[in-house]
Amino acid sequence: MTERRILVVGAGFAGLHAAMGLKEAVTAGHHVTVANAESFFQYQPFLPEVASGTIDPRAAVVPLRGVLRHCRLLVGEVTRIDHDARRALVRIATGEERTVAYDVLVLTPGSRSRVLPIPGLAEHGIGFKTVQEAIYLRNHVLSQLDVAASAEDPDRRRAALTFVFVGGGYAGVEALGELEDLARDAIANDPGLRSSDMRWVLVDAADRILPELSEDLGSYAADRLRDRGVEVLLSTRLESAEDGVVRLSDGQAFPAETLVWTAGVKPSPLARNSGLPVDEQGRVPVDAFLRIEGLDDAWAAGDAAAVPDASSGSVAPPTAQHGLREGRRLAANVTAVLEGGEVRPFAYTSIGGVCSLGRYKGVAIVKGVRLRGFAAWVVHRSYHLLAMPTWTRRVKIAMDWTVALLFPRDLAQLGSLRSPREPFERAAGD
Repeated sequence: MTERRILVVGAGFAGLHAAMGLKEAVTAGHHVTVANAESFFQYQPFLPEVASGTIDPRAAVVPLRGVLRHCRLLVGEVTRIDHDARRALVRIATGEERTVAYDVLVLTPGSRSRVLPIPGLAEHGIGFKTVQEAIYLRNHVLSQLDVAASAEDPDRRRAALTFVFVGGGYAGVEALGELEDLARDAIANDPGLRSSDMRWVLVDAADRILPELSEDLGSYAADRLRDRGVEVLLSTRLESAEDGVVRLSDGQAFPAETLVWTAGVKPSPLARNSGLPVDEQGRVPVDAFLRIEGLDDAWAAGDAAAVPDASSGSVAPPTAQHGLREGRRLAANVTAVLEGGEVRPFAYTSIGGVCSLGRYKGVAIVKGVRLRGFAAWVVHRSYHLLAMPTWTRRVKIAMDWTVALLFPRDLAQLGSLRSPREPFERAAGD
């Protein structure tokens, strides 16, 4: 048997589960290297609860060294792949670039926020795709309440209390729902502010929110948000966000100091930049077995791959439930090829979708059964808890939820996290 070097690029849902599934290949004498920009895997569906403080940020991430002990972990960003030469260029944390040789490529670099060329968006928008962004957004929302409480200028106060979310998919709806709950609880402890002083706006270019779910569930979710005073603006686009003023396609223009962008994702540009085959959307085309079309010893899965979906006849959506199962099937097929076994096509039928609208509220469809309100919220939590890798994280999250049920919400905000060296630098200048 010839020992083979396997390089896994990225450790999101597909990459992590692919690397975990390659343990059998390592036992057989092959070597696996995982290159990822962070030393941890982040469970993105829990980011809204990280932002609201319901879950400790550390409980929503899984240290890769703990779950991938059979792999060599290289913390760094893969910037280019030369598959003809079987080489990958990796930029590590120090800025140094290293060349990693491999025999088999597993490409799972994931996706990034799709930022449109809207004036002011890049300068003033806040993304919501990483745990760092979730922590920042929590601190930012709470700090805006502090600004409003001390502001004497009514215009400044109004801008501080205006929160605009662009994108009505899972990420935008869940982030808004959780943070609106957080802000409402925080304002209840401030005699100088009222919940009615806040303005929460959800903007989406489509004619409905939550397109991943049925139309009736999307309408229900929009109605529940409106019941809480949220402005749900459909068939509306963000035109600009310059000079602290948000301008919308429906003619509205108003000051807002918080602009959260959750309007979709796009595949990592790594494949395109490396000259690998990509489709018109930048995804790597793969066959039913998750092999990259036209290349030998190369496999791909996750958000950056165009994976055939046998259940729909189109391309599998970029969801967590698809990504982790693609990673498992990819690992099994790679191991089968290395050991002379039989590969099997990827096949998975979605069980549905779940969405939280804040504490005790949600919508869900599971195996055709539609759920609303508290029942949907319970199903949302249960599904994601079971999908979270490692029992250690599941127990920690369950404990966080129990504490949140029994005690008031933690409203501490650590604004100094934005510039942690500032207090020391100020002291040094005294």
